[in-house]
Amino acid sequence: MLSRILVRGWLLVVASLASPAAHASDFGPRFDEIVARATPAQLYAFLYDMPKGGDLHNHAAGASRAEWMYAVCTDPARNGGEAFFARTRFTDSPDAVDPTAQYQTVRKKTYDLLPERAKAEFVPLGSMTPGERAGWYAATRLDGRGDGRLEFFSHIWPRLAQLNQCLPVATELLVENMKAFGAEHLAYLETQFLVEGMVDNDGRTIPDDEAVAFVKRRLSMPDVAATGVTVRFQRTILRFTPDAELRLAKAYAFVDAHRDLWVGLNMAGIEENGYGYPSRFLDTFRRLRARYPTLALSIHAGEMDGPDKHVRDTLLLGATRIGHGINLIKDPDTLLLLQQTRRVLVEINLISNRLLGYVPDLSAHPFPEYLRTGVPVCLNTDDRGMWDSNMTDEYYTAVTLFHLSWEEILRMGRDSLSHSFAQPDVKAGLVSDFERRIAAFEARYGAIPLDGALGSLSTAKPVSYGYARRTWGFDFN
Repeated sequence: MLSRILVRGWLLVVASLASPAAHASDFGPRFDEIVARATPAQLYAFLYDMPKGGDLHNHAAGASRAEWMYAVCTDPARNGGEAFFARTRFTDSPDAVDPTAQYQTVRKKTYDLLPERAKAEFVPLGSMTPGERAGWYAATRLDGRGDGRLEFFSHIWPRLAQLNQCLPVATELLVENMKAFGAEHLAYLETQFLVEGMVDNDGRTIPDDEAVAFVKRRLSMPDVAATGVTVRFQRTILRFTPDAELRLAKAYAFVDAHRDLWVGLNMAGIEENGYGYPSRFLDTFRRLRARYPTLALSIHAGEMDGPDKHVRDTLLLGATRIGHGINLIKDPDTLLLLQQTRRVLVEINLISNRLLGYVPDLSAHPFPEYLRTGVPVCLNTDDRGMWDSNMTDEYYTAVTLFHLSWEEILRMGRDSLSHSFAQPDVKAGLVSDFERRIAAFEARYGAIPLDGALGSLSTAKPVSYGYARRTWGFDFN
């Protein structure tokens, strides 16, 4: 029975992709006119208003803006009655303090166990001065003031570790992201969301099934449905830990047991750490495939400065999506394979690659080469809370730097849905709805004279954040 349902769902997806609407659009010339004639602010509003497919490369723990985290962490009705404390001052010389320590945020249980001397360095999150709060915000994101890869990988994550172990906070921030994505017309969010290692207010580790039930209850509430965003999860492991193979086996079993919401598995972690090389896991994946039915894999690979064979080796692990894939351009044999087969999608993260220094000059990014030589690609936000950005920022960057055509934008939207790991019937519905929303969008901006279309953008009401303000001077709030 299950196999017949899956086959029927896949046929629905194929039928949707094969429909005339998915292959032809006469909106291209109008799109070109809008790009040419619109002011930068009007173009941003247009792209904000545009229906978007899926965000397939999204780390839930890094996706929330500092302002959202502060609001949830200081509201007992939203954070499960927890209290948080931030380290804002030091009893010893700041020069002697680990840089990750300033603005480190801990929960009440941890705070209560500190010696009095250490407690004096912390203040309740809700009692910070305006200056301390601004410092806390800045400590959670890369704001362009010399921050980069070291700050991101080694400093920000430790500061927020206990916050990300609070299940009510993590779940509420997931919903906050869905609301923001819904406002910019994203259809699907496939985020790397963990329930493993969640801890309650008394310091007890929450069993996985109990945590899953909590998340499902929150996702069943009306405000989640009102976002219009369909959400599915990936389970992620850190690839370079000594026990990564054991973690991988546990993650595989977890996803297999929760396939209604968790639809795939990922491996993350800075690739410069050589202990996480892909071929390390080949035997483990083969043993797991012998035990479990097919499980979709989207794995970080090619997020490196120099050439290597990580993308090729990741394909050998069974991945059908590659996260980042920046240095795929330096592996011509593997690039040719992806161009010819069109089976593997590369998840492009432009702003992430710029801020972390992998592609400081985005005009040199390999994204357009992949897009225009037959490699399926889509735009994604990665750790957008730490960039203080949104999906529209990714599209605006791509359109203004690489002169995307309307056909290319539609292809990326469709590929983001057709290469998602959502269940076949869910995927078919997403594809069909995307075509419907695109047709309505084209009619709205294409059925009236150009001046009227540009004038109508005043009703789009885009929302922008710190990245757009710093990069292009936009502030729509």
